Amino acid sequence: ATTVGYVNDGLTLYFLCGLDSQKAANIARDNRLSLTIDHDAPQVMEITGLSMAARAQPVEDRAEAEKVLRMLPMKYPPQTSMPGPMPTPDQVRIFRVMPTVISVLDYSKGFGHTDLVTC
Repeated sequence: ATTVGYVNDGLTLYFLCGLDSQKAANIARDNRLSLTIDHDAPQVMEITGLSMAARAQPVEDRAEAEKVLRMLPMKYPPQTSMPGPMPTPDQVRIFRVMPTVISVLDYSKGFGHTDLVTC
C-alpha cells in the first residue's frame, strides 16, 4: 500500500504516478484496488472514513487527462515549493478509479459502525 494524492469527480477518483512505477506495473497486471480515505480524529468516537473495493483503468483520453491535471492543484492549497511545473499527460500515468463497494465508517453511530454501499 502507498499513499497517493487524488481528486474526484463524484464517486470517480483519479490519481497519477510515474510511467514506469511499480504501482503502474501492478495495476497493469491486476486492476483491482482496495483503498481508504480518512483523517486523524482527536477522539476515537469521532473516527469517520471510507474504505473501498475498486477497479482502476488508465486514462487514455487526453481531454480527460488534462482535466485531471487541472483539478489537482485546485484541491490543495498553494504550495511554497514545487519540484517543477505540473506534468503533462505524456509524462505521467493517470488512473481512473471506479468503486465497486464502499464501506462508510462512522464511529459516532457506534464503535466500528459501517454502512455498505454497492456501486
